Amino acid sequence: MRRLIAILILGLACAMAHAATGVALVHGTGKQTDAANDYWQSAMVEGVRNGLTDKQNLLVVNCDFEQYMWDNRAAGCLAQQLTDFINARNIDRLIVITHSNGGNVMRWILSNPTYDARYPNIIRRIVRVNAIAPSSAGTPLADAVINGNVFESALGWLLGYQNDAVRMQQVSWMATYNQQNLLGTAGRPALPVTFRSVVGTDVTSAVWDGDSYCGGYAQSVGLEITQNWLDSCSDGFINCSSSSAAGSVWFRDTQRTGGGAVLNHNQSRRACFGLESILANDLKG
Repeated sequence: MRRLIAILILGLACAMAHAATGVALVHGTGKQTDAANDYWQSAMVEGVRNGLTDKQNLLVVNCDFEQYMWDNRAAGCLAQQLTDFINARNIDRLIVITHSNGGNVMRWILSNPTYDARYPNIIRRIVRVNAIAPSSAGTPLADAVINGNVFESALGWLLGYQNDAVRMQQVSWMATYNQQNLLGTAGRPALPVTFRSVVGTDVTSAVWDGDSYCGGYAQSVGLEITQNWLDSCSDGFINCSSSSAAGSVWFRDTQRTGGGAVLNHNQSRRACFGLESILANDLKG
């Protein structure tokens, strides 16, 4: 009996030794080839990496998220990169951090496990999805773009042109997807893993306010302008009601950021006000 117990303990120790926690950063709308530098930037990526025991267990996804979420260039690309990462690094605990429309692509995979043979293995590995400012219920700005409104050039990365991803994020379109194709919103079955959002509640752009400069002052000014199309509670791109629509709310910006700062939609993909440390510390749990 003692020998059997010893063997079981040794087996458990070996399994734990080979277990690995990994994190994947999933960008938002846009066709990315170097998201680490162009979308997240080094301070954010390395700040999140600090939360990992094995610093190599971090993936920065690069996909074409100008497509509909189910498109092979979007969800298919994401599924393949996650699969390759899981296999190469022996990941059995995966924490996914998404931003903006990346939350929709991730939620497509979670909601439709039979759509692609790669999805179930990915879902089994995911511990949780931390969705930063997800456009879970769409955004009126997508409606405005499709209707031909012109916005500040500083927001080109955010709004793009009349591509399928922007078209998909129109409010009425997302309402249909939430009712028919996606899980996690009110009245729908729950998602198979924890999906929790970080909600940006406002935009600061006053020239005298130092908070306006984190992530770029021009972007803050642009998001202050686009906030005119949105509710009073918004991050300049996503209404709070949209970013809170799927799963649960992890926290609203001011509840955890340094100095109680708000996170506009650009700042929530940046190392602003300690966000990178909040995300890194979460990897340890």
